[in-house]
Amino acid sequence: MEKLEFIYTPKHGSWLKMAECEFSVLSRQCLNRRLADMETVRREVDAWTATRNRSTATVEWQFTTEDARIKLKQLYPAISS
Repeated sequence: MEKLEFIYTPKHGSWLKMAECEFSVLSRQCLNRRLADMETVRREVDAWTATRNRSTATVEWQFTTEDARIKLKQLYPAISS
């Protein structure tokens, strides 16, 4: 039990998927052009991050539990009573 680490994920989706979504938005909204140097990249990303945090952007999951059960059915064994 000491070797196990429990990491609880958000109720409505994976934190990794949320991070991927944020990186995608960052790429499209901020890094979609040539930037002169790393200092400029840092300033642009910092400004984008501040704006994004102020807007309290959220992720809206459209993949329901029912959809997951249908799509991922082959990954889970059938349990008979």
